[in-house]
Amino acid sequence: MDSQVLADQVFTEILDELETHPEANFCLDGQTSILDEYVDTHPENLERIRKLVKEDRLFVGPWYTQTDALIPDAESILRNLYIGISEATEKYGKAMMVGYLPDTFGFNAQMPMLLNQVGIDSILFWRGTNFNTQVSSPYFKWRALGQDSIIAANFPFGYFTGQIGLDAKEKMLSFISDRYDPNIKFLEEHGNNSDVLIPSGIDQMNIVHNIAETVRNINERSKYETEISTYQEFINILRKKALPDYSGELRLPTYSRIHRTIGSVRQSIKKQNFEIEQKILKRVEPLMIIAESAGIEIGKGMLTLLWKKLLESQAHDSLGGSVSDNVAEDIMHRFKEANELADGIENLIKKKIGDSLNLNKNELLLFNTTPQKFNGFKKVSIMARSKNIKFENVEYQSVTVDKHYPIRKHVLKMTEKGREYFDEPEYFSLTCTIKVQLDPLGYTVIKFHDISDQGEPYIPQESNYISTKNIKFEFNDGKVSFTNGTEVIEDFISLLESGNDGDTYDYSPIEGEKEQVLPFSNCSVTHHSDIFENLIINGEKLLPENLVDRVNGDDNKKFVYKLVISLNKISQEISFKLIFDNNIESHRLRLRINPNRKIFGVKAGIQGGIVDVTNERIPKDWKDKFDEKPVNIYNFDKLLNVNGNNNSLSFFPRGLKEFEFDNKYLYITLLATTGQLGKPNLAWRPGRASGDTTNEGHIMMSTPMAQEKGNWEFFIGMKLNKIDESHNLLSREINKSFDQSVGYQKQTLNLFINRLDNKIWPTEINYQIPRNLSLLAIDQKLVVSALYPSKEKKRYLIRILNDSNKIIDVEGKIDNKVTRVDIFENNLDEGTIIKPHSYATFKIKNIVNFKREELIFNNY
Repeated sequence: MDSQVLADQVFTEILDELETHPEANFCLDGQTSILDEYVDTHPENLERIRKLVKEDRLFVGPWYTQTDALIPDAESILRNLYIGISEATEKYGKAMMVGYLPDTFGFNAQMPMLLNQVGIDSILFWRGTNFNTQVSSPYFKWRALGQDSIIAANFPFGYFTGQIGLDAKEKMLSFISDRYDPNIKFLEEHGNNSDVLIPSGIDQMNIVHNIAETVRNINERSKYETEISTYQEFINILRKKALPDYSGELRLPTYSRIHRTIGSVRQSIKKQNFEIEQKILKRVEPLMIIAESAGIEIGKGMLTLLWKKLLESQAHDSLGGSVSDNVAEDIMHRFKEANELADGIENLIKKKIGDSLNLNKNELLLFNTTPQKFNGFKKVSIMARSKNIKFENVEYQSVTVDKHYPIRKHVLKMTEKGREYFDEPEYFSLTCTIKVQLDPLGYTVIKFHDISDQGEPYIPQESNYISTKNIKFEFNDGKVSFTNGTEVIEDFISLLESGNDGDTYDYSPIEGEKEQVLPFSNCSVTHHSDIFENLIINGEKLLPENLVDRVNGDDNKKFVYKLVISLNKISQEISFKLIFDNNIESHRLRLRINPNRKIFGVKAGIQGGIVDVTNERIPKDWKDKFDEKPVNIYNFDKLLNVNGNNNSLSFFPRGLKEFEFDNKYLYITLLATTGQLGKPNLAWRPGRASGDTTNEGHIMMSTPMAQEKGNWEFFIGMKLNKIDESHNLLSREINKSFDQSVGYQKQTLNLFINRLDNKIWPTEINYQIPRNLSLLAIDQKLVVSALYPSKEKKRYLIRILNDSNKIIDVEGKIDNKVTRVDIFENNLDEGTIIKPHSYATFKIKNIVNFKREELIFNNY
C-alpha cells in the first residue's frame, strides 16, 4: 500500500504542474494500474487526467503492470498489454503506444513479435545491450525470430540519466559537466547519432518543476542543445533514420546489471505464477467457452479480474524475487486470491454443467479443454464408498487410494423434515488414471461402478529398474543409467548441491567450494496394471545448515531427498519427480542431465517461440567490461531440448526457469536460496549491493522467507525426439506436455473436495444439454497459444503459433468459420495466412447446445 500513499502526493503534483506549465509533459511509468488506484481515491481528478492525456502531455499505458520479459508466459505479456491499452483507452482516452519497459532485467528474443501483436512498433528500455558485440547504436531496428520488428531506443545509463532533482538544480555546472554532457557524448558517439534521448526521472520522484526554465539553464551551460520532447516524438525521429539491425535476446550486463541468475531466486513465486498461468490458459478460459455453449454465463469481468490479480505480481522485481519478505508475502497473497478466483470459476462451471446433465454419483464428467482430439491418459479424483471401482468403456485404468474417511457417528443432515441425525458410512478418496479418447473442446460422461477387488496397486518390488521395449532406467552403485535402444548412458541424471553466498538478485558461488553430486543410496520399484512403473530412488547427505557452517566445514544437518522416475509403457511417457524437505539455508540445487554426446547448443523455449542457445566465451577481464559476470546461465520457458546420439532429449519442467550447459552436461536449476535482499561484492557481481542496501541511509535487510524452507516437489517431463527436431513439432510437444486433466463428479460424500459445491444451489431454471459435446476441431499439427471467450457474446478467440520458418495457411484446418482479428478483436484483411514465428488470432462463433427448461412446483 506504500505505493498508493506515495502516489497520492506525487500524482497530484504532476497534475498541478502540467496544468500550470503547458510546455511540460509526463510519462506515468507506462502502466495503468497505479493510475487506477489513484483515481479510486481521487475520482474528482479523472477529468483533469483525461484532458491532459488528450493534449498529449500526460502519457499512460500501454501496460497494466510493467511486466518482466523473461519469466511470464507469452500470453501473460499479451494480456497485460491488452488490459493496459483497452482500459487506458476506455478510462483515460488513449494509451501510449510505445513498449515502455525502463527497468526490466533483460528481454526475450520475441519481444518485437509480441509488441507487434497489439499494434506497437517501438520499445524504450534500459538494460541488456552491448554496442561492441550486439549492435553499434542505442537506436536500432530489433527483429524477432520471423518477420516482425520494432524500433528500439535504449537508455544504457537508465531512465534517470537526466534526473534533475534539487541537488542537480543547485549544482547545475557539476551536473552538466560530470553527468549530463558525458552521457550525451556517449550516446552520440555510439552510432554517430545527431539526436539522442535523455529521460529525466527516477522511482517515486516528483515532477521537475518549471522544466522549461531548467532546460534554458542547461542550454546556457551545456555543449549540446536540449529541447523538451516526448517518447513518441523521438520514436518518430528515429523512423526517418537508417537504423542498424539486431536480432536476439537482450541480456548482456555491459552498462548495467542484468541479474543473469535471478531465474532461480524465490522459486516459490515463479512456481506459483506458472501454475496459475496454466490454470487460466488450459482450464478456466476453455471451460468458459464450453459453459457459454451450455447456457452458463460467467461474466467476462471475472476473467479480467483474474488476469489482473496475476499480472499485479509479474513486474521484474516481483517475479524475479528481488523483494523484501513483506513484499513477497503480498505477492503470495495475490497468488492465493488468483487461485481462489480460478478454482471458483472452474467449480461453478463444472457444477452447473453437472446439474444440467443430472449426473449421478457414479458418473464422471470429463472435459477436453483443447481443440484437438485427445487419445491418452487422464488423471482424475473420485469419491466413492468402495475403494474398488471400474470405469466403463475404458481401455486401461489405475486406481489408488489417496485417503480413507472412516465411519462418523451422529452426523447432522438437513431434510424436508428438518434436522435428522445418522451414522455416515466410510468412504474413500481415489486417484484414477484412465486411458480415453476425447473429442475436441467439449466433454463426455463416463460411468463407473463398484467391483469386488481392485487388485494390489503399486506393489513394491525388489528390483532396480523399470523398462519398456526400447527404454530402461536402472539404478546401480548409486547412479542412474538410461538405456535408449542399443545405447546405455551411465550416470544419466544426478542431483547437485552447492552453497550460495548471493542474495535475492543473484546466485554467488563460495570461493574454493566445488559443486557436489548428492549420493543416492537405495531404490524400490512400484507398478500397476502392467502400464505404469516407478523407480523410486532415495538419498541423504549431511550438509552445512547455513553459510557460517559451510565456511567452517561443518556438515551438521541431514538432507533427505527422493527421485521418482515414472514410465508409461503404452504412451512411452517419461517423467522425473524430485521430492525433498528443504532444511538447508543458502544453497543451490540443480539437476544434471548427461546426453552422452558433446553439447554444442540447446534448444530452449521462450515466450512465443524456441531459440537455439550457444555459449559465449567469457573474457578473463570481464570485470573491466561488464557490471557483472556474463555467465552462460539462461532463462527458458517450458522446454529444453538437447541432442543425444540416437535421439534428441526434450525436457518439460513445470515452473522452472533457469538452465546452464557445458560441453558434457545440461543443468536445470531447482532452487537458489538466500537470507539477504542485497549484498555487496559477490563473486560474479563485484561492487555495490543491488537493492540499495549499502547505500547511504539504507540498511542490510534479511529475507528468511527466501531460504525457501519446507517441502518441495519438482516435476519434469521427458520425451525422445528426432535429432535436430523442428521448432514447430517441439512447440506441439510443449502443448501436449502441459495438457490438463479436468474432471468433475457430482457427489455428496465430501462437499469440500470442490470448494464451492456446498454453496452453489440448484436453480429452478435449468438447461437441457447433450451428454457429449464437441465445439471445435482443428488440425493436430497446429500449435494453440490460447483459446478464450470473446468480449462479444457467443464468440470466442483462438490464437495459433506458427513456430516454423515458412508461412502456413490454416484454411481448411479449422472445422468452423473463422474471422481474422487482432488482439482487440478488430477485423484484419490478412486471411488465414500466418507469418513465420508469429501468432494469428481468429474469432469463432460459439455453438448453442442447450434448451431452456423451467422446473414447475405445485403448491398444495
